[in-house]
Amino acid sequence: MNKSILSSVAVVAIVAVAGGAWFMNRDAGGGSTTLGSAEIATTFDVVEMIQGNPDASVQVLEYASYTCPHCASFHANQYQQIKENYIDTDLIGFTYREVYFDQPGLWASMVARCGGEMRFFGISNLLYENQQGWARAGDGAAISEALRNIGKVAGLSDAELDVCMTDADQAQELMAWYRSNADADDVQGTPTFFINGEKYSNMNYADFVEVLDEKLAETN
Repeated sequence: MNKSILSSVAVVAIVAVAGGAWFMNRDAGGGSTTLGSAEIATTFDVVEMIQGNPDASVQVLEYASYTCPHCASFHANQYQQIKENYIDTDLIGFTYREVYFDQPGLWASMVARCGGEMRFFGISNLLYENQQGWARAGDGAAISEALRNIGKVAGLSDAELDVCMTDADQAQELMAWYRSNADADDVQGTPTFFINGEKYSNMNYADFVEVLDEKLAETN
């Protein structure tokens, strides 16, 4: 997916909840430090979502959008094999960073993060598996309701979802964090990967394995 990035200078987030909506329009900014050649934001109150071994010699960073069909395909296929053979075996660390090319992608991120670190990747899987349903549900209110339903399937309560989906400060923080990272790493499309700081576009599983095994051999 390659789209114009939602502006963090004039962020307009509309979250429809229970028949209502809130609007946000604020300035955003921030700073970052490096992870290889990729960037990690340090001035934002945003939790990095990490699987596998954070101390492994090979670190994979993915930039992805919940509304990106190529990302959904990656997570249904290559990611599952990478998780089984490299992440779950602690051979690598895997960091997932959301990209917000559109408002529904931001809303989906707020639902995924509503479950905290323990539920984040499980909810992310549900979002990708059901992408065609919620992302095309209709207007903002319909998309919001579809996302709420996914959150409830994951075990979130209506009260929890109300808080998460109407948290304007968190939405603004996520947008600023995303924009700082995407600008620093020149992320123009999704999925984009950094493997030990080296940038890669989407790959099939065989090509991913080749890169991972090469990096593991270099560092072990």
